Amino acid sequence: MNRRQFLHFSIVLSTAGALAACSKGVKPYATQSVPPEVRVLAEGLNFPEGPAFDPQGVLWCTEMGAGNLVRWQDGQVERIPTGGRPNSLAFDRQGRAWVPDSQLNAIRRYTPETGLWETILERVDGMALQAPNDLTFDARGNLIFTCPNYATTERTGYVVCLQPDGSARKIAEGYYRPNGIDIVDGGKALVVADTYQKALFKGRWDDKGCTWDDVHLWAQVGGAEGPDGMAPGANGYLYQAIYGDGMVRVIGPDGMTVEKFSLPGKNPTNVAIDPGGKLGLVVTEAEKGLLLSIPDIQPGPAIFLAGEIWS
Repeated sequence: MNRRQFLHFSIVLSTAGALAACSKGVKPYATQSVPPEVRVLAEGLNFPEGPAFDPQGVLWCTEMGAGNLVRWQDGQVERIPTGGRPNSLAFDRQGRAWVPDSQLNAIRRYTPETGLWETILERVDGMALQAPNDLTFDARGNLIFTCPNYATTERTGYVVCLQPDGSARKIAEGYYRPNGIDIVDGGKALVVADTYQKALFKGRWDDKGCTWDDVHLWAQVGGAEGPDGMAPGANGYLYQAIYGDGMVRVIGPDGMTVEKFSLPGKNPTNVAIDPGGKLGLVVTEAEKGLLLSIPDIQPGPAIFLAGEIWS
């Protein structure tokens, strides 16, 4: 349900051994023998989702079960009511939070400085949005988001592109439960997780025309429930939360799993990477209501700033 932040980051491992492996063309995670450290940042959250960092580097997430945005800073949790059911979260360069709300069937925007909520989009192709779930920005400021069908097993899930001029259209249809979504390969490709099919689909992304072409089954990741939110990393790696399995899979450029991170809780919903490097990979976990950090995973240089041309 990610997935995507105002920044997309390449990430490098912090150990000298991993860097040496990279220099030899070896997948560093394949030889990792020590499980990563997992820290609990916050607990007692009501179905946390959508971790994201604002332009000041402050960590946020949603609390879908309680209808809140959550700001986490220096170990303190601040809750901001949304009046709906916020699934995920992404920030634009102006520091505004973009939220897909599956109860209000809308894409909404929150400005922290003023406390102002705005409804940006409620309909696409003449129809009400279908429980918008996860979202990401591309380099041009296009907002791409998923609309799954959790009510039935019919293939009525779809993906929408909302452009900075306010126009929106479906760019993909015929999926069951499209969920996590992110831009990868330096902005050249888009990956969408279909939880029902337990798979990731990848295709070429054209940010000028807002088209997703040559879409194919890229990774079969399985899971008791299946893939949820995701975040891209260095060398084409993708960090994928597997809901129901209590793990994050690290997917290599070829779509194969190169490592698995076990978590204290069965239901990780989404992931993000700290641009400041302190918190590493951040994971929201719904079974126990946890906000988690795997600090050994460090960021690399930013690939692009997203959402900077929205008014």
